[in-house]
Amino acid sequence: MQPDDSAKCQATSEAAHPARLALLGHDLRAAVSDIIGGLRLIDQSGLDNATRLQMERVRTSGEVLARLLETGLSMMLGEDGLAVTHPANLQMERFLYDVEMRWSGRASEKGLQFNLSRGPGVPEVLTLDRIALERILSNILSNAIKYTDAGIVTLDIGMSDSGSLRMTVTDQGPGFSTEALTRLFEYEGRPEGNAKPGQGLGMHISKDMSGHLGGTISVENLPEKGARVTLDLPPDAWAIASAADIVELPDLSRTKVLVAEDNPTNQMIIGQMLARMGAEFETAADGVEALHWLEREDFDLALIDIEMPRLNGIDVIRTLRANGRLHSKMPIIAITAYVLRANREAVYAAGADAILAKPLAGIEQFGSAIANVLKRRTGAPLPCEASADDATVELDRACFDRLVETAGPEVSRDLLYRLGIDLRNCERNLFAALAEGNLPAIRAETHVLIALAGAVGARRLQSLSQSLNGIAHRGDRTAHGGVGMDTLAQLDRLIHFVAEERSRRGDAA
Repeated sequence: MQPDDSAKCQATSEAAHPARLALLGHDLRAAVSDIIGGLRLIDQSGLDNATRLQMERVRTSGEVLARLLETGLSMMLGEDGLAVTHPANLQMERFLYDVEMRWSGRASEKGLQFNLSRGPGVPEVLTLDRIALERILSNILSNAIKYTDAGIVTLDIGMSDSGSLRMTVTDQGPGFSTEALTRLFEYEGRPEGNAKPGQGLGMHISKDMSGHLGGTISVENLPEKGARVTLDLPPDAWAIASAADIVELPDLSRTKVLVAEDNPTNQMIIGQMLARMGAEFETAADGVEALHWLEREDFDLALIDIEMPRLNGIDVIRTLRANGRLHSKMPIIAITAYVLRANREAVYAAGADAILAKPLAGIEQFGSAIANVLKRRTGAPLPCEASADDATVELDRACFDRLVETAGPEVSRDLLYRLGIDLRNCERNLFAALAEGNLPAIRAETHVLIALAGAVGARRLQSLSQSLNGIAHRGDRTAHGGVGMDTLAQLDRLIHFVAEERSRRGDAA
């Protein structure tokens, strides 16, 4: 083989590697989903308590495995936005239940007792990286159980005098040797000659993850027997506004929501509103990913965008409703920019409980709609279309300021950055679609614009986008020219406005 041929083969192999990894990832995800889905379908009513405990342990461990698998595959594939996990709402009651189910089962296998306690003042909802916290506790608890041959392993959750959230694991094992304590957090820092299996990575990972969360971890031997490992997380690492402090908004601190929405800006807007109300949520970028989430984990509510790639919202809702044992009773709210009677009837026929019209009218109405559905009320809020008066208003500044205020000072910079990218993509794609007379592409881009323009208060652009969308839906290839040019003009003004706002707020345009 010539040198050039060898180089070509190597390049081909390297290029094929991501594709092979993606195919393997598909099969791995499917296998994990099948395991978790199968466990959830088992009727546990006839099982004894010990067996039921083990079933819950396997279920919770499987869900942790699924999260770690998604993160690991995303890192290896270099998927933007997924390679690094991010802060999200975590409901303590639900989280600690899963921790207890997983580790009480592990402890019982060794004849140990596992106790979990939660002290007064521990918040109901935290905002942090759940995977990082799970990795810290998993490694600490695994070590404690491994080195304890008899007795009790305890996890205490409480508040320190300084206001930090404190998680303390105490065991009744032999404690750490002097040599182990000096090298505890080093990579493979385990001393030679240890009879227990392992590589000495657990405490190194815990230290690294605690730094990722903005916390500290400390280790000490107890006077008589055993060891204590303490994780302290200061308030700025996890604190959010209490749902009780948010006027006239429902408390969703015990609610887990799936958001199926393909547009990043809309994902951020919906996520920020849910976070303000204390909800824990996960995001799916298309219909297939939404079904994968629902196969792996339980949710109290699903927000489903009707127009998504790979599998649209109507088909997602139909699939969920057809699966009678898992999702027939889960409340579903459809989100759509198409609010005509025929569209609403199709959405309700698929099995949605309510419809939220894009653009979302604001956090108060958004919260009210969710509260109504969770209370099993029927019917849907009236569609929020642009009125005739709105057609003369270029920008509702109060609406834009409310959106930025809802996002908060830190998130708003990222929000405006992503908004600018989405608007420029729409401008480029819509210009090409109008030039080619591509009606499906015009419908797709105006669908996005209706939501984005309405969210930021660009009333004139919203109204023009709705008109252009209607023309494209009617299949009229001759009527979109003038409206299309007006839409592009308004879109250009909004792009410049967003760039100026980013500059005014100290961000690069």
